Amino acid sequence: MSTVTSIRQPVADYLGALLADHAQLPTSPLARINSLRAEAVHRLDDLELPTVRDEAWRFTDIAELTKQSFKPARSATSLDVADVAHLYIEEARTRLVFVDGTYAPQLSSVETDSGLVASNLPTVFTTHAAAIDAHLGHLVTFRDEVFAALNTAFLSDAAVVVMPRNMALSAPVHLLFIATQTGVVTSPRCLVVAESGSLMTVVEDYVVLDQPGRQEGVYFTNAVTEIALEDNARINHIRIQQEGSQAFHIANCAVSLGRASNYQSVSVTLGARISRYNLEVAMAEGAECAADGLTLIATNQLADTNTCIDHVQPHGVSRQLHKCIVGGSAHAVFNGQIVVRQGAQRTDSVQSNRNLLLSGKAHIDTKPQLEIFADDVKCAHGATIGQLDDDEVFYLKSRGLSDSAARSLLTYAFGAEIIALIPVASLKRRLETNVLEQTGGQL
Repeated sequence: MSTVTSIRQPVADYLGALLADHAQLPTSPLARINSLRAEAVHRLDDLELPTVRDEAWRFTDIAELTKQSFKPARSATSLDVADVAHLYIEEARTRLVFVDGTYAPQLSSVETDSGLVASNLPTVFTTHAAAIDAHLGHLVTFRDEVFAALNTAFLSDAAVVVMPRNMALSAPVHLLFIATQTGVVTSPRCLVVAESGSLMTVVEDYVVLDQPGRQEGVYFTNAVTEIALEDNARINHIRIQQEGSQAFHIANCAVSLGRASNYQSVSVTLGARISRYNLEVAMAEGAECAADGLTLIATNQLADTNTCIDHVQPHGVSRQLHKCIVGGSAHAVFNGQIVVRQGAQRTDSVQSNRNLLLSGKAHIDTKPQLEIFADDVKCAHGATIGQLDDDEVFYLKSRGLSDSAARSLLTYAFGAEIIALIPVASLKRRLETNVLEQTGGQL
């Protein structure tokens, strides 16, 4: 097994301890998985954990993460449906549940008459090897990103969803990742493939299980998601992060859009002590993308959203609206990049980042970027940072609301624009309740 020799102190011991456990990971019966894991471990010899000296991470200090000592979760907590039913999405007839990184078939269900393929990696690898080989480990650049490489080094299972050609699924597919243990690192993996002309909605959901008498502890979720849309396919991708208040959550998501495909994404970040979400979208000719998001954090949370929408070919259309609501002494980061490649003419791209500060100690760093290498394009970007409008608060108070209720209502309204984009009614209602609770709403 390779050892880590080039990673900067003091994180070398941290990463080395995790890789020491890699040797105990059983060999996969799938040669492709063993090959990916070996390559990832090899790459970790040359990669370094990021610090604030790295431009892409200069607003996000993960030193607190590197001081922790984690062990890979070796077994999952035994749960019954009754323990987790409140986490289910009502509309979903297909649900893949992973507990502490381990697939839980007794908690999962799959709609069999729709043509959809949905299961864990070992189950579907032999029947859909071509689709898996074409995309697994190819979309996320784990060769250049240390956390993606670390996830791949421990790859043994994944949620795999394949929507067949010209098929449409009306009900959402729910990928539910439940954390129950402390002191562990889990490596969730998702692969979603929408074949030509297909349509589906996928909800990627990260939660901590609240149990009576259980103290919230420290754990680390290191996730990777790869999504491939073939020509004329359409995916609605909803991503919810509601980890525990002491947790660390780092995720890499890479999306490949085929010709004239359509990718609609809404990400909502509510939980974790420190979190970072990296989203990379590569767009072919005539593809359309909407990558919207909401970050709602307080106390001492740090949440970083880092996106890159890459117009590789002409006639692409992209829209991005990301909102941050930051209270207490929390710190939000938004780094959004739009790239228009040479030859990607007639690109139409708009990016907006709007931020709301709820306290004098709240902090936001925003960095919208345009990199344009074509001359026949229509592109715009912008960012705003502000506080609640005193006149609006006064107006609501004049209508009988208390000061706290007025502020809560205005804060909720600011975030509701993003939640309204979610096409799953029960999930939308749940998030509306969560936002009202987090903003102290007693309306």
